[in-house]
Amino acid sequence: MLRLSSDPKNVECVEPFVEKLVEKYHISPDMYGNILISLTEAVNNAIRHGNCNDLNKIVKVSMQQVSEHKIAFQVSDEGPGFDFESVPDPTLPENLLKMGGRGVFLMRQLCDDILYHDNGSTVEIQFNI
Repeated sequence: MLRLSSDPKNVECVEPFVEKLVEKYHISPDMYGNILISLTEAVNNAIRHGNCNDLNKIVKVSMQQVSEHKIAFQVSDEGPGFDFESVPDPTLPENLLKMGGRGVFLMRQLCDDILYHDNGSTVEIQFNI
């Protein structure tokens, strides 16, 4: 498990965490990129939006092997959650020039399944390996 204070600089801790798992589970280079980008987005969202960069709040990152060919990451923050069904589609013309708003979209595109728990304050991203 990875425990991070909600400092945006701590997003850089995700890469070494993923690299250790790549070695342990023999994850392909293509899947490594998908995991790294998705997990980085999830942690960034938890720090910025969930915990509002409050250094006293923690983001927890955990990984579990769901089956022989599937792993799942859970990223939890201490915020109130959010309505994940109302996130605007960044590919719509009215959203193309807006800054931000692409993290959830990227995660949906790169992972094999995405689930939200605890009113949206925990995101679970799953990958077939």
